[in-house]
Amino acid sequence: MKRTYRLQKQGCREKAGETDGKEKRKRKTAGRMSARRRKESLAGVLFFLPGFAGVVCFTLLPFAEVVKRSFQSAVTAEWVGWKNYQTVFSNTAFRLAAMNTLRFTGICIPLLVAVSLVLAVVLQKLRAGKNTLKSIFLIPAAVPAASVVLVWKVLFHSNGLLNALLVRLGRERVGWMTSGAAFAVLVVSYLWKNIGYDMVLWMAGLAGIPGEIYEAARVDGAGSWKCFTKITVPNLMPSLYTITVLSLLNSFKVFREAWLVAGDYPHQSMYLLQHLYNNWFRELSFDKISAAAVVSALVVFALILALRRSWETER
Repeated sequence: MKRTYRLQKQGCREKAGETDGKEKRKRKTAGRMSARRRKESLAGVLFFLPGFAGVVCFTLLPFAEVVKRSFQSAVTAEWVGWKNYQTVFSNTAFRLAAMNTLRFTGICIPLLVAVSLVLAVVLQKLRAGKNTLKSIFLIPAAVPAASVVLVWKVLFHSNGLLNALLVRLGRERVGWMTSGAAFAVLVVSYLWKNIGYDMVLWMAGLAGIPGEIYEAARVDGAGSWKCFTKITVPNLMPSLYTITVLSLLNSFKVFREAWLVAGDYPHQSMYLLQHLYNNWFRELSFDKISAAAVVSALVVFALILALRRSWETER
């Protein structure tokens, strides 16, 4: 009995030793994994820091300075509170420029997104000449603004090519840059310059959709429109958000072409916020520029948040 008891006791000790060994090994493994995770986290932080430092130094700190200046006077830096914002909102030039910019964005963004998507779908189905056509659509994005201005002057001058064509057809000349047609010219030029860039982004999204899905849908009898609405569009929702945000940001930067063609004070239909900022900067009205810049940043941020929320709701 004593021998049996000793054997049982020895077996229990061996089992306990094995259990302790397993626990020790588990602790060592867990310790190694946690150390590896800490190293990976540290490496990620080190890779992140240079870019974050650049954003802080060249974006966040300057914007904080702009916010501070929006509550100060331009000359003495005296604290004036909301006076600059009241001045900006009561300024007729600011209201005109803001309305024109919002109208331009509201018209251009849907047209740009829709037309570039259609072109991307058509090019994606082509077997021959796809790369050539893609390069043709991308050329305007690489054309310098000065060259675009020369094209504008040749086409839309009072004695330009379009008016010469209208005269030959027996019609009157059109003041393309001195009438309401100036806004349409601005819209067309923006679409012409940016449609290739958005088209390439759409094509990148289309390339990520497996072809087997389309083949299965066609076997089930789905047509081209059904495949587009039920397969293509739902799978392109992440691309839609990215492209819309990029197009929205770019639409607030449309200034160089219009300014080089029409100067500081173009026709009122194409008088944008950038024209206003340029004129105020020349007058050294830094207080009004700062207040208007903060308002514009808040509007753009609100639009992006609205797009984000609608995109998440649709998903």
